[in-house]
Amino acid sequence: MLILLLLSLVAADPQPVPVAAPKKPAPSPDKIICQSFAETGSLISTHKVCKTKREWERERENVRASGPGVDSCRNSGNGGVC
Repeated sequence: MLILLLLSLVAADPQPVPVAAPKKPAPSPDKIICQSFAETGSLISTHKVCKTKREWERERENVRASGPGVDSCRNSGNGGVC
C-alpha cells in the first residue's frame, strides 16, 4: 500500500499549474492624491496639497518641458544662475 502511494506521488505532474495574478484596475485620473511638503525654514511645519492624479501628471510634465537650467540652484555649477 505504501509503495502504491509513493508511486502515485512520483508519477504526479511535478510542474504546478501557474495561477494568474488578479489584475488591479488602472487608477482613475480623477483620483485625489494629497502630498505634504515641508515649509522652508522649519523643521516641523508642513503644508498639504491635494490634486487629482491628472493635475499632478500635468504639473510634472510642465516641469520636465521647461528644460534644464530652470530648477533653482541645481545647475549653478554648470553656468546656471542661482
